[in-house]
This record gives sequence, C-alpha cells and structure tokens, in this order.
Amino acid sequence: MYPNSPLLKSDIAGVARLVTDATTGITDLVEAMHARIARPPGFPAGAAAGRTSGITGFVYGAVRGVTRAVGVGVEALIDLAPAFGSDAPAPQRDALVAALNGVLGDHLVATGNPLAKPMELRHDGRALPDDPAELAARLPEAASGVIVFLHGLCMTEGQWVRAGRDRGAELAADLGLTTLRLDYNTGLHVSQNGAALAARLEALVDQWPRPLERIVLVGHSMGGLVARSAEIHAVEAGLRWRNLLTDMVFLGTPHHGAPLEKAGHWLDVVLGATPYAAPFARLGRVRSAGIADLRHGALHEDDRKGGAGVGVFADRRRPRPLPADVECWTIAAATAQADNRFADGVIGDGLVPLASALGQHRDPARALAFPTDHQRVVRGIGHLEPMWSDEVFEQMRAWLARPAAPSAVG
Repeated sequence: MYPNSPLLKSDIAGVARLVTDATTGITDLVEAMHARIARPPGFPAGAAAGRTSGITGFVYGAVRGVTRAVGVGVEALIDLAPAFGSDAPAPQRDALVAALNGVLGDHLVATGNPLAKPMELRHDGRALPDDPAELAARLPEAASGVIVFLHGLCMTEGQWVRAGRDRGAELAADLGLTTLRLDYNTGLHVSQNGAALAARLEALVDQWPRPLERIVLVGHSMGGLVARSAEIHAVEAGLRWRNLLTDMVFLGTPHHGAPLEKAGHWLDVVLGATPYAAPFARLGRVRSAGIADLRHGALHEDDRKGGAGVGVFADRRRPRPLPADVECWTIAAATAQADNRFADGVIGDGLVPLASALGQHRDPARALAFPTDHQRVVRGIGHLEPMWSDEVFEQMRAWLARPAAPSAVG
C-alpha cells in the first residue's frame, strides 16, 4: 500500500471480499484443470463440469468453504473494530479505488462490494445534494448554465486538477457557467453510465437553484463516449435536459475504439500511465465491461447485441452520427511533434489513434461529421495531458465563448 493513502473501513471490507472472490476463483480454475487432466478424452464425466469427485472434490470444496469463512470473519472483525481504517478519504485512496473500479467495476457492482463507486455530480470536490434547498445553500452563486467534465478510464474527478490548478473552474468562470465534474465507475458498460448520467442531468433540471439555460459536456477519453451515450439515451427517453445541451467537447475520445484494446493491451498501458493504478497492471488479462466497450467505442446496449461481422473483434455498432442541433468539438492529442502517417495512425496519443479521436472512419456511415473548424490536433502530448493542457483549454475557451442561442425546457 502507498504511504499516506488511508483506506476507509468499508474499503478494507471490500478488499477482503475481493480476496475471497479471487481465492475461490483460483480454486475453481485449478480444480477445473485437475478435473480435465484426471479425465482422459473420451471418458465420461463422473462429476459436474469443472469439478472433481471423491476425496479430491472434498478437498477443493473445503478450500472454498474455509476461504469464504475467512472472508466473512474479516468483514465481521472490521465491524467490531472502529479504529480499523480511516474515516476520511484521501486523493491517493480515491485514485486507487478508481483504478480498481476501471479494472473490476462491473464485478464490484455484481457482488455488492462496497468498493464500487457510485455515480456523482460533484462541485469543488463534494457530491451535489439531491435536496434543492440544500443545493441552493451550497451554491448561492449558481449560474444559469453548467459545464460538466467527465473523466476517463480508471480516473477520478479530482484528477482534472493538476498541481493545485483547476483549469476547468477557470474556463467555467470565463464562460459564466458553473463547473461540475462527474465521478463514476468506469468498469461498467458505457451505455450503463450513459443512461445513469442522462437520468442524473434530468434530475438536475429540477434541483438546480435557478432555471437552467445551458449545459455543456466535456469528456476526456471514455468520458466522451459516456457523454455521447447520455445524449442518445436522453433523445430516446425525451428528457428535458437534452433541449439545454448546446455543446459537447471531446478530448482524446476513442470514437471508433483503440487498437491497443483490440490487441488486449489498453489496460496495461493506461494503468502504467496512471501512478496509483500501477499495482493493478498485473491484472492485464482482466477486461471489465467498460474496457471491452473501448474496443470499438460502443455507446448503446444495442451495439453489443450482434449484427454485421463475425469473430470476437467484429464491430457490431450501429452507426450513430453526431447530433445535428448540438455543437460538437473534438481535440486529438499526438505524441509525434510533426505529421507522421504511421505514428498518427497507430500510436496517436499513445492510446487513441488520431483518426479515432477525430471521428474518421473508412465506412462513411460510421464517420463523425466534425466540421474542420471544430477539430484540433495538439502535438507533443500524450493521452492524459489534454486534461491539464493550457493549449487545450484555450482552444475550448475560444470555441465555447460564442453566444449560445437560448434554449427552453419543454
């Protein structure tokens, strides 16, 4: 564990549960291998698939039982020991939990693990209250518009702040907007997070201290896919906040996926690039639902139901164009200092190729029609740096500062 990175009591219980899950999972795998080796081809199975019989099966069952008992005991001990763990989160702890959610977030939710992150809209590092009166007291100077920043895989909302500087808050102040940041479990399907964000923004329309007139979404990497997914869900459900959406800005978003994920290496690279996530890099073969969606940039549950193409790497997405009545802007990063067809096409920003970040696709039906003046390539920086780049935020300021046509909720 990193120094000065205290875990909460619930975190320790969650880790204990993960250890239990991992141990029983390994036991299942070893037993399945044992059963296969012990039963030559053509011989009938004497036990359930993947299970051994007789004394061997009894031993494996005992290992599972003891492991589960130990896990339950650890959680009970934590409940009985108030001094176990910290009472206050820390940035290091948040980054560790965010990394774990990116890797195993769907499993954490499925097993009811307390380490699973809830989705929250946050301001100044604190979750927005649901009560309108409390929200009004918290934000007495709330603007009539909001700009919402969405982080990417394995990250936290606090990582938009770099070296004590919050460029998002500076941008919001210049635009006369209130800055909000979304914190969410990046291990869930993009479509799950998109639907949840759509519902959360709809609730915000009623909870906001004054009538909302403008909503701007800024998504980095996976966050851009979540923003697009939320917009699609809002249209399908006829949600009111969609009428207030004036702009979506995408920073290094893999609109058409990333070859590193297709090759099974996205996780290793992004975890290696995220300081507190490095301990989880050894889980390189683990693929959460969210990471799997990065393979092609899936936005909707229908994109996973099949269609054209065969094989595990087939792109089954339905073509989903950009919304015609929303200004959409995209910024792609590139590690190469100058135009380089190979580097831009394969490496891009280290994770996302230039064409994917710009929405380009060989199939015209899938290509995203960003106007030329709605695109920008920033060179000499990697995948994470658009979150803190002065050049990137100056470009967003220039794009978003134009007068926005007033919208009405109806």
